Amino acid sequence: MLSTYVSYEAIVRNKASSLASTAAQPAVANQTQYYLANIGEVKTIGDFVNNYNLFSFAMKAYGLEDMTYAKGLMTKVLEGGVSDQKSLANTLTDPRYKAFATAFNFLANGAATTSTAAATTSTVSAYVQQTLEDNAGNQNQGVRLALYFERMAPTIKTAYNILADPALLAVVQTTLDIPAASSAQDLALQAQTITGKMNIADLQNPAKLQAFIGRFTAVYDANNSSSSAPANALLVGQEMTGISPSLLESLQGLKLGGS
Repeated sequence: MLSTYVSYEAIVRNKASSLASTAAQPAVANQTQYYLANIGEVKTIGDFVNNYNLFSFAMKAYGLEDMTYAKGLMTKVLEGGVSDQKSLANTLTDPRYKAFATAFNFLANGAATTSTAAATTSTVSAYVQQTLEDNAGNQNQGVRLALYFERMAPTIKTAYNILADPALLAVVQTTLDIPAASSAQDLALQAQTITGKMNIADLQNPAKLQAFIGRFTAVYDANNSSSSAPANALLVGQEMTGISPSLLESLQGLKLGGS
């Protein structure tokens, strides 16, 4: 079996062809065609969240597939927009919510929201990328986590960004040998532990980011040498892309610029 890093690097090195192959898969092509043909008919937030096919496509595109059921929460995220720093999208530490609200900025663009490039071509591109990562995870969850971490790294400004995202947290805990059980600790203590073991600003340096991912894949393979299946143990008790009610409550008052 190929190592996690070799598999990850092969996808990254041939990213354009990997994305093209993913986009051409019949299921992906059909879902994309349906989305592009119908999203422009959506004029309100209510129309959007109550159209399961369109809403679930968009939620998956922004890594929020496991929160598709949370229509009430997502309605509030969309209603608040992104211009007000006190809006829910800006207050939640997980940057995926802000990315979603930015792409579907009904507050700023009204009925024209679903005709913008952000809501159409950019969302489709994000969907294909997410599907590529999901497909990689079907073979090796470590590869999926590495690809996701690389993609999200530019949004990681503080330890709280990591704590708000179970997949990012799984990578960091694995790499830095932080017990998964530490997730039960106070958030401030968890953040202190992370910042004591890494310089988060290093993730904005491409070379240092790749070194961190390389370290993750090495530890991951050492911990899962017999099979890629135990990767799921990294996420026991937490959803890959969701956010638990208790964590959501704890993080709602923390802004992206928090420490």
